[in-house]
Amino acid sequence: MNLCDLAPEYIRSISPYQPGKPISELAREMGMDERSIIKLASNENPLGTSPLALEAMTKALGEVALYPDGSGFELKAALSQRYGVSSDQIVLGNGSNDVLELAARVFLKPGGSAVFSQHAFAVYPLVTQAVGATGISVRAYNYGHDLDAMLDAVMPETRIVFIANPNNPTGTLLPAAELLRFLERVSPDVLVVLDEAYNEYLPADIKADSISWLKRFPNLLITRTFSKAYGMAGVRVGFGLAHPDVSGLMNRVRQPFNVNSIALAGAVAALEDVEFVKRSYALNQAGMLQITTGLRQLGIEYIPSYGNFLSFRVRGNVKAVNESLLRQGVIVRPIGVYEMPEHLRVTVGLESENQKFLRSLEIALDMANATEKKADAEMTREVATGESA
Repeated sequence: MNLCDLAPEYIRSISPYQPGKPISELAREMGMDERSIIKLASNENPLGTSPLALEAMTKALGEVALYPDGSGFELKAALSQRYGVSSDQIVLGNGSNDVLELAARVFLKPGGSAVFSQHAFAVYPLVTQAVGATGISVRAYNYGHDLDAMLDAVMPETRIVFIANPNNPTGTLLPAAELLRFLERVSPDVLVVLDEAYNEYLPADIKADSISWLKRFPNLLITRTFSKAYGMAGVRVGFGLAHPDVSGLMNRVRQPFNVNSIALAGAVAALEDVEFVKRSYALNQAGMLQITTGLRQLGIEYIPSYGNFLSFRVRGNVKAVNESLLRQGVIVRPIGVYEMPEHLRVTVGLESENQKFLRSLEIALDMANATEKKADAEMTREVATGESA
């Protein structure tokens, strides 16, 4: 018997997570100059990285021969001061994905289940399946979370509910009052994972004061990341905030050096770079307006988004439109894996990048329409020829 056949079936049946296409890969495939390509597929910060974080990470290079601080003392202290929580409420991760996986490893097992929304982040079903638990996908409402339906979907064996707010890839947002009502109604023996990876892109007047809820709900875990607004996706650092009992269990299974020393140094400095986050927010607001205005002019339907990305609907041949964009050096994200086969997702970029995307999209749509009309004409001709014969 093949050794791999002895692995659990729930592992063998996992469909690996598919990241956005790298610029280097498209350049190789198309024989293009990398400098002519723009990547708007992975919700990265178009401004790059926080300057303070870059400076701190550069200084930290001199100590890469040493193991990082396994406890992440300085970063936990900085997070504790910023968010008003104790250090023992914090779990550090190799990106917030790592924190999601830690939660699954601690609270899920074969025979258990996790609830998440249709069209929600692909990592939720992945980490659930990886530990042999059952994923319960709840039908979305207007592409967003239906919290009442999700509450009804909770079974006696359910131990986690995953909620992304804003949600990726749809960009939808749940009002704070609805989230609070859900927390008040869900069983206290169910961990509610509130994924706030895009929290920094929300206007202040609609942000949920979620961290204050930790005092009321010991079954709440909030996850955030430095990958988006802080521009540190490449070094991988995120964190979770929870009741000390929850974070304590998660820290028991956390790898002792899961966050490297470069990332730790950068994250501490990034927290101080308030100006960079403000610039990132302002750029995103302007870019979102630019893209939505352009899509409306093209007659393209889109889902209003509260993140740094936008999902739009391409009726007809989505594959052809995406391939045309790639040939023009524009990388966006097909999201058929999210049960949205007619949609593509684009990250908000710099003004010039957004312009290139909209210009390229118009060309791609014209080409797709022309191809479709040609195919229809050929079919009509074939039918007419067959009837006359």
